[in-house]
Amino acid sequence: MTFFRPYEVPMPELPSPCPTPSVSAHMQEPDRVRQALRLAGVCLERPEAVLTSLPFTAGDVTAGSESELQAVVAGDRQQVDLPLIIEQSNYFANMMKRAASGETSPKAVADLERFLADNSSNVWENSWVRFPLKRLSAYARQVLEQDLQADKNNPAAGQRADAARFFFHAADGTVMLRLPISYLIKLALADLIGSQQILPDLIRQTGIRLLGHYLNDNTSPETFSFNVVSLTPRNGMGAAIARETAIRFLVTQLLIHYANQAFGIGEYGQQAMAYFAPHPPVRQKELNEHVSDSFYRELFMSPCLSGWDRGEDKFRYMQLCHQVLSRSQLNAVAKLRDAGIILNNLVVLPNLSNVSLANNGTHISIGSRRLSAALADSGSGFKAAHEKLLGDLTIKICEHFLPLFVGSYSAAPFRLAFHDFHPEKALGFLPHELDYTHLRMLWRRWRKKADISIFGQSITPFGPDALDSFISRAFGLKGDFVPDYRLVDYLVCLLSTDRSPALNGQPGNTDLLRSDLADMGVFDEQMSVYLLYKQREFAKMGFSGFEGRHYSLFQSFQGDMGRAADLQTLITALAYKYMTQGVDHRLIPDAPSLESERRQIFFGAAIGLPTFFVHKDTANRFLGSMIARTRGVRPSKRYPGYLRVQIHEYRLALLQTLREDAADLIELMGLQDTVADLEQRLKAPEQYAASGRLTSGILAHLGSRSALKTEARDFNSGAEEYYRTTLRRQQMAEAFDLLQEDCRSLEQQAGELDEPLRKALLLTLQGQGADQFLAVVRPEILQEQAEIPTLQRLMNLLLVKLHHDHQQATTQRSVPDAAAPVYRAG
Repeated sequence: MTFFRPYEVPMPELPSPCPTPSVSAHMQEPDRVRQALRLAGVCLERPEAVLTSLPFTAGDVTAGSESELQAVVAGDRQQVDLPLIIEQSNYFANMMKRAASGETSPKAVADLERFLADNSSNVWENSWVRFPLKRLSAYARQVLEQDLQADKNNPAAGQRADAARFFFHAADGTVMLRLPISYLIKLALADLIGSQQILPDLIRQTGIRLLGHYLNDNTSPETFSFNVVSLTPRNGMGAAIARETAIRFLVTQLLIHYANQAFGIGEYGQQAMAYFAPHPPVRQKELNEHVSDSFYRELFMSPCLSGWDRGEDKFRYMQLCHQVLSRSQLNAVAKLRDAGIILNNLVVLPNLSNVSLANNGTHISIGSRRLSAALADSGSGFKAAHEKLLGDLTIKICEHFLPLFVGSYSAAPFRLAFHDFHPEKALGFLPHELDYTHLRMLWRRWRKKADISIFGQSITPFGPDALDSFISRAFGLKGDFVPDYRLVDYLVCLLSTDRSPALNGQPGNTDLLRSDLADMGVFDEQMSVYLLYKQREFAKMGFSGFEGRHYSLFQSFQGDMGRAADLQTLITALAYKYMTQGVDHRLIPDAPSLESERRQIFFGAAIGLPTFFVHKDTANRFLGSMIARTRGVRPSKRYPGYLRVQIHEYRLALLQTLREDAADLIELMGLQDTVADLEQRLKAPEQYAASGRLTSGILAHLGSRSALKTEARDFNSGAEEYYRTTLRRQQMAEAFDLLQEDCRSLEQQAGELDEPLRKALLLTLQGQGADQFLAVVRPEILQEQAEIPTLQRLMNLLLVKLHHDHQQATTQRSVPDAAAPVYRAG
């Protein structure tokens, strides 16, 4: 298909300006796309200038990221908040009373008591912490009081109605605070800058600015970029946002370590921690089986103290999200029956409470200065409707390339035991993400892949745990190993309806889809539509761009996250290039079956399936062109009229497509090494891909050779321990290395810095060189043995560096761009 071929012209040093396009009121689809491109500043009249005028190319693209972390508190059950709250709750007391009177089974109480007693690791996931109120500095207390206001813009409204839940009196009368770790981090930063009497105003103001970047949202601690990052060949493209994310992770570790000491958390038998981990914790899932959905929300939904002016409204919204996803999970069972996957009424109902909101990922947002400037300029003619037209088409194009990311750059390794293979549990939210045809195909292929066969016939569990355990042992049924189960276990995207396509380029289309999905019991109209690749609209975000929401766990910042940001930028720029060559919405129609057809490849890659099936006469001509480039495609014997395609070969075809169709973009952005690295990940995944390296790390931690030869619960619990210990330390060390590089460079520029910045740097280093200071404190930091003075001094140095980063980003910013993206849709 000729519209995929790159322009065979030399690239000029500086593109010549384009003529101002005229506007036509009535246009066909190709003309509408080309007209929108012209209004955005793409120079279609001069082929030699097209490339350098495209959005999301070198010099135009900026980035930010949001990180979700797993929080835990280590300590004895008699001292940690979560077990204490459960034991002291009315819920637990009522259960015991009903069990004693015979109104409910004693097993329900016994299961909950067993959960509290059987915790040899003494690690309590997503617990809150407790410490004396008096340990806060005056400024930290001021921040707390402000965040407890019902409306931060209206002090007269008084405190939140739930303010009392954050305080209690100890046995000795001491007023104690109890707070989620996500808010503890913000309070630690406030205390650190408020407890130092002599502190340069530059450092103090930078610390105050960063307070707003720590969100008390959902269940997990969330942070978003401290400053906008420009992605240019000079700063390593995606390596720049990976560096910013790594430094932010290190700051978070230092603040938690500071809080454990300064607030006396350690003195009260607790140790707070936060780290990257993709799955809801094993024990949290087990607890969810023993409590009601309402009590689960009371225990684990964060109160939204930080990040919103009306925190209680946001808290109610997060409760709504949990209720909706729990209901949606139940409605998925009916879809499985309608799809013919469940053939009778013998099912194991999912719990009324869903834990998927406790998953953790990283979102990478990229913005275009060119698009943002055009939208900010009322005289440009480029309006929100044009942004939507191009944005939806970009998403549809990019979705075809998303299988390249799964397992390659991020992953979420997970073991499913035989008893987990009830379709109503294993398939998660896929009934809301794929149509019935592709869902049946995927489930059949998954059953064939998994170790759940007896004499060549795959079977699924029968229901009773004792029976399923006996069958599993008797026939050696191991279940399956999945490279990225987070993408299956969480609602990462929603399938459009026939009447309301989400990506047809029409303004307001997602509003119509939300209404349809709400009528179907799948979603709620108040919630933002979930997509794998989400448009960030200028009117809402202040920049025009896209958010990649398909990332689970990166093992390394530079090696994995940086390369992933490179590829995300490349395929987004390529999407706009394709538009200049004739790709429009007609080539990727908006029928739900065609959405499902392209997304099944993504989910199949997440599960680790070897093949997928595409209709030989697919109306998706864009996908058809990719299949035509794929080796080993043959007609399916099982599904007449379909082609059988190997996922591995499809990925290699995508790689070849990038090398051919994006060759000029790769050269322009200096991404040759990224493409070569991608090839290694695809051809030798066990050695180079994130899924292979994470799995190897987990198995080494467990002392096991094979995931399938490890019991499912042991593997999944071992993975959590690996993330909490080995991987966290590795990522801290990588971040510290990057900090040393940055501080060395900053010190070399000391003569060029403005006076306040230079003085703050000299005062912080106290006559030492940055290299010398960091080399001395590095072992203490990485072993988490640093005392408060060391932590204060290192944090002050970090704040100086972050001020300099922000200063540089502000200086470079001539138009609105990807300014600190925040995803607040739950």
